[in-house]
Amino acid sequence: MNPAKRAPAAPGSMLTLPPLVLNTELKALNGPPIKLSNYGGKVLVVNLWATWCGPCRMEIPELVKFHKEYRTKGLEVVGLSTENPEASADGVRRFVEEYKMEYPVGWVTADVAIALMQGRDAIPQSFVIARDGRIVKRFIGFNATATPQQLRDAIEEALKG
Repeated sequence: MNPAKRAPAAPGSMLTLPPLVLNTELKALNGPPIKLSNYGGKVLVVNLWATWCGPCRMEIPELVKFHKEYRTKGLEVVGLSTENPEASADGVRRFVEEYKMEYPVGWVTADVAIALMQGRDAIPQSFVIARDGRIVKRFIGFNATATPQQLRDAIEEALKG
C-alpha cells in the first residue's frame, strides 16, 4: 500500500512504539531480559496475553504458525504476559510448553502495558511492526474468523516494506 494513501492515524494512536516501550528491559521466561529495541530492522509482532485469557488461547496457535512460516523471512514474535511474573511463572512456563511457543516470552511491566494499551485494556493485543519501526496494524481482541487472515496480511505488508 502506498504510504501517501494511508488514512491518517486516529487521535491517540501510535505510529511507532514509544522509547519507554522500546528501551525497557522486560523479564524473560528464559534467558536475558527482552528489550524490544533489540529487534530493530526486523518485522516484529508483539503480543500481550495471559494464560487465563480465552481469546489469547485461540490467537497464540496462529502466532506460533506465523512465526514458523515467516521467521526465515525476518519475522520475530515476542509474547508478553500481562500477569504478575512471580505469581505466574510456573503457569506461563507450562502454557509456553503446551502451546509450543518457540519465540521469546516474558512479562510486560505495568508502565509498558499502559503505554501500549492506551486505555484499551482488553487482551489479547498484538502489534505488527515494520522493519522501520512503523506500527503496521494493532489488533485488540481476537476473532477466529477474521483475525488470522488480517494478521497474515499485516505481516506480509510489513515484510514487503
